[in-house]
Amino acid sequence: MRPSENNARARSTESGIAQSEAENLLGDFSALLLQLGVRGISPASTLPLAPASEHITDLSALQTFLDTYFTQILLPLELPAIAEACGRVRRGEARELIALDRQLDGEARLAPFASASRKIGALQLQRLKPLRDERTVQRYLCAVESGQAGGWHTLVYGLTLAVYSFPLRQGLLHYARETLAGLTRAAAGAKNFFDPDRQDILRTLLARLPEAVEKTIPACDAALQGKVRNQ
Repeated sequence: MRPSENNARARSTESGIAQSEAENLLGDFSALLLQLGVRGISPASTLPLAPASEHITDLSALQTFLDTYFTQILLPLELPAIAEACGRVRRGEARELIALDRQLDGEARLAPFASASRKIGALQLQRLKPLRDERTVQRYLCAVESGQAGGWHTLVYGLTLAVYSFPLRQGLLHYARETLAGLTRAAAGAKNFFDPDRQDILRTLLARLPEAVEKTIPACDAALQGKVRNQ
């Protein structure tokens, strides 16, 4: 086999591993969301989303819930966090990754998902623990185990993309699609998930993802370069 064929096969293997690890993480997170259940806007709360045991049965409430998540959490917080984490790990910047983790701790909009996020993030990090040569992974894992970092699943997802050299654009799209589907399933209830009206709401949001991802990547690159210059 020629060297180019060996390299192609190695890249294909790494891509397959990354896809599998990413799917494990998102599958665990979706399953936990289904366990928790979710509800939409609470007028008495300052938070846009909150965990609850009941499902959303009204289409208008489901639309509001998903729109709120999409515009207030997914686009401004989660996708940039994934992209930055991926960039930090590729640069070997463990300290900056831990600082980003602490920054997410102070974001009120993420509070309803914090427990589930950290639980799944920690589980995925344990799966990556055998990667002894990945110093950034090991330092971040130590920080999580010692309580210095929370282990947000978005950061662990970005870390996974970096470790296995998975394309960031593809990874962001995969994350957004799977998480939106998981939230819809959790909010609507499993038996209502495939209702045509609920699927229409989900499809409308999914159609907006490619443009959102295209804006996230250069914005994150610019932010990373700016932070490097300021250090």
